[in-house]
Amino acid sequence: MKFPHVVLFEPEIPPNTGNVARLCAATGVELHLVGRLGFSLDDRQLARAGLDYWPSVKLRLHVDLPTCLASLPESRVICFSTKGAVNYDLIEYKPSDCLVFGPESRGLPDEILARHGELVARIPMPAQAVRSLNLSSSVAIGLYEALRQLKAW
Repeated sequence: MKFPHVVLFEPEIPPNTGNVARLCAATGVELHLVGRLGFSLDDRQLARAGLDYWPSVKLRLHVDLPTCLASLPESRVICFSTKGAVNYDLIEYKPSDCLVFGPESRGLPDEILARHGELVARIPMPAQAVRSLNLSSSVAIGLYEALRQLKAW
């Protein structure tokens, strides 16, 4: 069975990326790191968050988002953003989907959201007490919904 891809566009915080890497190792999902990273891949915090699971991570690095998406020509792009118009759980996920998440401090740029506007998902925050959820929490919510729908277990 094919699995969705997780794409982190310009992630900034090493422990978040390490947690996402561990999640990808646990689910067998490829992790794509795109653009300028806010840390070095040999960062201690990144390694610590990923624990000893790094050998199990299917990691791909890309210089920019167009290059990343070109390497996944059969993938449909689903962006996650607080600006999304559709709840993440109302999307009908497909095995080759590409779940794209933006940097912690600013989210995905408006031009990326506009390019993929028909599929910009949001994760509801009913209390409206925060601007956004933690990146690794958002990835876990979105990815597990996709895997649940795909009956990946």
